[in-house]
Amino acid sequence: MKEVLLSILDFFGLAWWIEIITQKPHCTYYFGPFLTAKEALVAKTGYIEDLEMEGAMDFHVFIKRCKPNNLTVDDDLGERIDRKASPAFSGQF
Repeated sequence: MKEVLLSILDFFGLAWWIEIITQKPHCTYYFGPFLTAKEALVAKTGYIEDLEMEGAMDFHVFIKRCKPNNLTVDDDLGERIDRKASPAFSGQF
């Protein structure tokens, strides 16, 4: 039931997402969707750790309701990278 509600909220742009903007590389990443802002807040640490392990630095993190068209945007190249949502760690839907 929770997954159905999450799909509906995501369809209308009302689901919660984690937006992480890194300065090196200059990229924007979206992780989600989440049913509540609290769930996203709890999960953000794992995503930051994953990005740090990949060498990303200088993070700006936002928890917000949105409907991202692309999950990764490489701002250095002006390139939108199509990436399907897939769990990065066990706490994600």
